[in-house]
Amino acid sequence: MQLFSRSSLLPRLSPAAPRLRARPATLLPPSTSARSFSCTAAPSSWLLPKTGCEKGGKSKKGRPRVHTGGSTRGTTVVWGDYGLRLKDHHRRLSALQLKNGEDTIKKVLRGMRFRLFMRVSANIPVYTKGNESRMGTGKGSMDYWSCRVPVSRIIFELKGEIHEKVARQAFRLAGNKMPGTYEFVKKGDPPMMGLVKLTPDVVEKLRTSKAPFALKKYLPVPPPPPVEPEAVPPLAI
Repeated sequence: MQLFSRSSLLPRLSPAAPRLRARPATLLPPSTSARSFSCTAAPSSWLLPKTGCEKGGKSKKGRPRVHTGGSTRGTTVVWGDYGLRLKDHHRRLSALQLKNGEDTIKKVLRGMRFRLFMRVSANIPVYTKGNESRMGTGKGSMDYWSCRVPVSRIIFELKGEIHEKVARQAFRLAGNKMPGTYEFVKKGDPPMMGLVKLTPDVVEKLRTSKAPFALKKYLPVPPPPPVEPEAVPPLAI
């Protein structure tokens, strides 16, 4: 009688032919960072922190932008019905100051149906050093987050079933909690170019006064006027 073990009944596989198992097909989610070849940098979100300089690894202090080319970006209400706009001078606002203004608005409008939008983001790190420290000890440690706000930039926007006087009161108290002077604006107000409010009459005045100078380098040079020869009086005999 021949005995068979359990292992002898199983099929033998040669080491040269490994056993292949079918893997279930998995669908990978589309990658947001994958894009076709391009020479330009990938667009990044303005809410993300800055990456810093290339060599040192820490962001520089910098200064707010001063729009000198006629830009009106960020000076009008876009998403809401009312807004709070910086009025006096460009400055740097910390994340704590923005949070104090936001908490003040929410405290005044407690129990009402509204939506608050913040048009700036504190994505710039600020580094500080101790007092009376010697030179060459480094830039210092990161202290807080801040944002650079140019003049006439909208800080907060408000939308909802809120009366205009209540929104004015909320924005007035929020402006008192933050450094600087602010003004209340509504949707549809004219944009700002620096400290100039671009009303229709101001735009027409700028167009008529600045057009010849702005278009001077693009217009062809007119030919000089012809010079008429002077009449020579006859000689007296």
